[in-house]
Formats: sequence, C-alpha cells, structure tokens
Amino acid sequence: MMSDELFMKKALKLARKGRGWTSPNPLVGAVIVKDGHIVGEGYHKRFGADHAEINAINNASGSIAGATLYVTLEPCSHYGKTPPCVDRIIKENLSRVVIGVTDPNPLVAGKGISMLRDKGIKTTVGILERECRELNETFFKYMTTKIPFVTVKYAQTVDGRIATSTGHSRWISSQPSRKYAHRLRSYHDGILVGVKTVLQDDPDLTVRLVKGKNPLRIIVDSTLRIPINARILNNQNEAQTIVATTSRCRSEKRALLREMNIETLIIDEDEGGHVDLHKLIAELGKRGISSILVEGGSEIITSLVKEKIPDRFLIITAPKIAGKGIEAIGNLGLETMDDSVQLRFERVFRKGNDIVLDARIER
Repeated sequence: MMSDELFMKKALKLARKGRGWTSPNPLVGAVIVKDGHIVGEGYHKRFGADHAEINAINNASGSIAGATLYVTLEPCSHYGKTPPCVDRIIKENLSRVVIGVTDPNPLVAGKGISMLRDKGIKTTVGILERECRELNETFFKYMTTKIPFVTVKYAQTVDGRIATSTGHSRWISSQPSRKYAHRLRSYHDGILVGVKTVLQDDPDLTVRLVKGKNPLRIIVDSTLRIPINARILNNQNEAQTIVATTSRCRSEKRALLREMNIETLIIDEDEGGHVDLHKLIAELGKRGISSILVEGGSEIITSLVKEKIPDRFLIITAPKIAGKGIEAIGNLGLETMDDSVQLRFERVFRKGNDIVLDARIER
C-alpha cells in the first residue's frame, strides 16, 4: 500500500503539469511501474490531445506487459476526442491498474473499471482518493452539475481593505502575488468582474506575467455603462469579452458593442433589477465554461456571497494598514454570527511578504 501511495503521488505531480490547458477535461497523471521501477510516465497535456495513460504507454521503455499502471482518474471507456484508454491498456497486457478516483462523467463512471476487471486485470480504486478528487474539484462539480466552479480572489490589507477611501488600490499586494494572480487567470475558463471595476481600474484582465492562455472575460453590467474605449473591449484578438446585461440596457449601446464583435448576453433581472447572478452562472455553464475566477469589485463579490454562489476563496493579505477604505465584502444582512458564511481553511502560504488564505465554503 505504501508503494502504491508513493507512485500515485508521482502521478499527481505529473497531472498538475497540465493545469490551465486541459479544460473542460480533467487533470490526469499516469505512471507505469515494472519490477519496482518507473518505466513510463505521462500526463494529459491539453484538451483534445492524448490522455495521460496513452502518453505514459508511448513514453515507456521496453515491454510493459505485466506492469502496473498508476493513474489519478479512472481511464475513459468511450470515444471522445480520442479513443478509449481502456482498450489500449488491455491491449498492452498490463497486469494491474491502480486508480485514484472514479470518473464522475456518466459516460465513464465505473465502466472503465468494470472493463478492466472483466479482462482479468487486477484493479485497485481509491489510492489517495481525497487528493485525486481535490486535484479535479472543478471537473467534478461541472461534470455533475453543469455549473461552473467559482473562485473569488481579492487582495486586501491587514485591516480588510481592498482600496483606500478614495478608491486607490494599486498596488495592495506584492509582485509575487500579482504574478500568482495571473497564473490563476490562466487556470480558469472565465474571469468575471463588475462594471464598476472596469470604470475605476480599466483593466485588461489578460495573462501577462506568466505563460498561459487568456480566459474569457465576463463583465456584469446591468445597464451597459461600460465605456466603448475600455481596454477590455479593444483587444479581442487576445481574449474574448462577454458583457452580461439586462433588458433595461440601451439598444443603441448594445448595437454599438455588436459592431465591435462584443457579445452582450441578456440575463433576467433579480429582485433588485440587476443581472441575476445564478442565471448568469448557469448560462455560462451551458456554454462550456467550467471554472470562473472573480476578481471584483466589492459589490459583485458581496452579491455572489449573498447568493451563496462561490465555491472557493483566495484571499491575499498584504502587511499594510489602510484605515478607512473599501471593504471586500459589504453588508450581507446578517444579524448574528450563527448566520455567518462558514469557510473551511485548506491552505495558508506566502507570496512575497503577503499571506494567501485558500478556503472553501462549507455547504
């Protein structure tokens, strides 16, 4: 069992190399072991490319007949962008397959495991299952609900301010934290902000400080206040932008955005006359957006928390005190601490002089 865990840890490490490139597919790593030695390894590098198991087989040195395959997620048993991995595993005469976690995809969901066992291949499931499941928490949520996994990220001072009383916020966090934020962008399918962030900061919301793909940029703007010359509208060749609005928007402004190849997405209003965030997130899920990074501002974050939409919080706290200023999360209408939003701390780490808190909402 101990050696199983060691080889699965290696497979997990390989899987993480594909982060930011495989969506909507999961992150998967694979290791082939024969006579106690690793003879092949691979990971899923990008959507549409060979899966981890196939890469490990193709990279193997010598015959792998009788070897053991370690893979973080159940091998696929259906035709998608690539042929079924199970067929190739069976063909190679592997004697044992060790799987981290069962695939939640209804097209797989245990079928791959059954096929392997039916062919007499000893199959073990559940080695480092928690770690394997956490690796693909986005995939698991999206595959089972078709609702994107939503992460809220913001930088704040020690006294909880995301900007001064004048609205100035550049820069609260350190350069390493900003680089980390760009890496986070590259890991997500979409990045979402409210129109006030566009009006105040005029951001690009692209990936620049690290290598990676640009996410779809989503602006929540109930009445289309976004300026036509906003930077986020002027580089569609680098990253696409969608503006989520309501039927209250001005038709002439919408037509002008259409001429600029900017899609405006009409979403029903909530009780306050704003974009219904639940319906927006669901619509983005229908479009294949499996993960969303929310970068502000205070109003949109507060609204999302009120509606219990976020799954994860990444809070970057800088060693600074701002005094009176803008808080990340405003009034939630709570009267007692018993009503407060409960978080589960997963990890605390440093970026430069900043502290990063990684937490999940307790459902």
